[in-house]
Amino acid sequence: MNQQTRPRDATSALSVRVRGVVQGVGFRPFVFRLARTHALHGWVQNGDDGVDIHIEGAGAGLDAFLRDLTAQAPPAASIARVDVAPVQPSGATDFVIRDSTGRAQPTVRIAPDLAVCDRCLAELFDTADPRFHYPYINCTDCGPRYSIILSLPYDRAATTMGPWAMDRRCAAEYHDPASRRFHAQPVACPDCGPHYQLRRGAETVSGDADVVRAAAARLCAGEILAVKGLGGYHLACDARNADAVTALRERKFRKEKPFALMARDLAVARALVDLSPAAEALMVSVARPIVLAPARVALPGVAPDNPDLGVMLSYTPLHHLLFAAGAPDVLVMTSANRSNETIAYEDADALERLSGIADAFLVGERPIARRVEDSVVSDGAFGRTILRRGRGYAPGAVATLPTTRPMLALGADLKNALTLVVDGQAFVSQFIGDLDDLSALTAFEQTIADLLAMYRVDPAELVVVRDAHPQYRSTAQAERIAAAEQIVIQHHRAHVASVLAERGAWRERVLGVSCDGTGYGDDGAIWGGEIFAGSVAEGFARVGHLRTADLVGGDAAAKHPVQAAAGFLYQVDGLPDLQTEPFGFPARYRDVVRLLEGRIRVFPTTSLGRLFDAAAALVGFTRPVSFEGQAAIWLEHLARDSAVVEPYPFPFVAGELDFRPLLHALVQDRLHARRASDVARAFQAGVALGLTQACVALGRAHDIKTVVLSGGVFQNELLLRDLKRSLEAEALQVWTNHIVPPNDGGISLGQAALAALR
Repeated sequence: MNQQTRPRDATSALSVRVRGVVQGVGFRPFVFRLARTHALHGWVQNGDDGVDIHIEGAGAGLDAFLRDLTAQAPPAASIARVDVAPVQPSGATDFVIRDSTGRAQPTVRIAPDLAVCDRCLAELFDTADPRFHYPYINCTDCGPRYSIILSLPYDRAATTMGPWAMDRRCAAEYHDPASRRFHAQPVACPDCGPHYQLRRGAETVSGDADVVRAAAARLCAGEILAVKGLGGYHLACDARNADAVTALRERKFRKEKPFALMARDLAVARALVDLSPAAEALMVSVARPIVLAPARVALPGVAPDNPDLGVMLSYTPLHHLLFAAGAPDVLVMTSANRSNETIAYEDADALERLSGIADAFLVGERPIARRVEDSVVSDGAFGRTILRRGRGYAPGAVATLPTTRPMLALGADLKNALTLVVDGQAFVSQFIGDLDDLSALTAFEQTIADLLAMYRVDPAELVVVRDAHPQYRSTAQAERIAAAEQIVIQHHRAHVASVLAERGAWRERVLGVSCDGTGYGDDGAIWGGEIFAGSVAEGFARVGHLRTADLVGGDAAAKHPVQAAAGFLYQVDGLPDLQTEPFGFPARYRDVVRLLEGRIRVFPTTSLGRLFDAAAALVGFTRPVSFEGQAAIWLEHLARDSAVVEPYPFPFVAGELDFRPLLHALVQDRLHARRASDVARAFQAGVALGLTQACVALGRAHDIKTVVLSGGVFQNELLLRDLKRSLEAEALQVWTNHIVPPNDGGISLGQAALAALR
């Protein structure tokens, strides 16, 4: 922020432009009150790239105004930049909020949806308050934002609240600078705003209080409810009712993937999971994400074979009302869909798609503009890790890229999220899903259209950035966009670049360790255990990788750990009969070996994710997986039950990490009846040791002291803890993702960064 020297008492005028998350968070009312506090005149308005202020008065007041503008900003605001320039005084005699401006292409940072604030909660349960028990209570400090915005700038008419005219009381608060609902766009009350209904077949319960009581009673009775929230519907049931949880799994066709939980309050959450101070801070933050943490209790069926639970706190007034009405103190609160479909967010679609799952529907009248799933985070060895970026975080600008060209980066086909770059601001969308599913593919196309319309980007001016995989659905979508230019970015380089983009480290030379299940390599092979040297500006050269193995069926092997194991074990000498005890491989293994011998549908791979699957199969996970990464997650959790043990050898020789000694040692320990958890721990320790040795050798060879870790494999917290200890012991600095996920949900940011610096 740049200030000019000026007389303390003479009238001066300044143009102040504030950039960041400053719309929809009470920033204009804050500026209004601040200007009046310091006896200043002028105006404030929403612009297409932030908030614009004209301020005039005595120099001392202007100085105080500029100081307090950042020091006292609303809690939900996030100021990225303040530009100050002297202008001619206009002779204003008051300070006013002007109507928003509009121009060809907005670059404002849209606020994410915010959890209900403490002051609104106090009113919600105050019998004397006009909004007592009103499920849509909100103010400038809380409530919906991204999920209700139809277009920019952010004004009521451009939201899904447009159809509800404010009554006299709400309008008075909306126009009163002393009220915290001053220019709160979703403001409403029971007399003028939307309401909820409970629908069960032909029966409909109306009246907010009656609806909430009836819904809570049904949850207590073991029923499954479809509950409309901020960014879509949830399926809710009593988490302590094993029959209800089992019924939900069966109806939803979700075999083993963990369910998210919602706790009544922090005390209940603490009883459910072991929360570090940082994890607790994440849980109570305004984003209110799902926080993964070690379980303290057993809840049958909620997270089978998983020692962690994902828990969030209530974040809408409706949630608080349900718990206050006697709903069970911990609810399963999972995305309303079947299997891997996208979350339902439109009423008609929810009623149709969820009719065989939910016993009743808690339907709110306010429309949702776009689906936004709950965010999932954890507190780990390197601090916050976002595993799914959605409500509370999306669609924030996560980086400023050195480009003026509009760009659309399409990400990958798994865990898809998009990045739109406007005037250098990189806006990352909410989590969309896996594009193999038709509903996710439709949502992908809708999100592209939504972002381009929101920011008024002409597709003909776009640079479209996509993955190198020729058969990705995102690749096909890219080819359908008549863009100014198409750029292809290799998958694993994008993972590394996403970490550097978060930091704005464009020229920092790093060793980028990019490890996941699958990605299309430069040579057409299935990569996933790669080490690069370079920077975003100069590019990344592949300087190391996992030894190449065979993969029968290509990416399809990800669903069958024994199928992945066959290709790796094909190179290991002296193997016993793996179809006998203690291994007990199914007949599929024998069939896959025959395909290997005949070289039928065999693909080369350097995937560390598939190596984890192979190890999981050898340790005992011989069935098909029911969700992505399940075998590797199972192996990590098994290893947690062991103390630190001697790592298996995983040598780095001539640029390759050789998995053969690693797997040979594992097989021998299994033959000698070593405890399965110790075997799993020795394998993971071996992987960490091998990666560390590779980084030490390559760091010396390329004179690099910084290591970047990204890719889905680095969601493994045990592996990260081992790597943190061993890499830092070698005086290597380690960087990881904190703003976008290390999995494919962060790919689009890395794609955009590499394309911007070409």
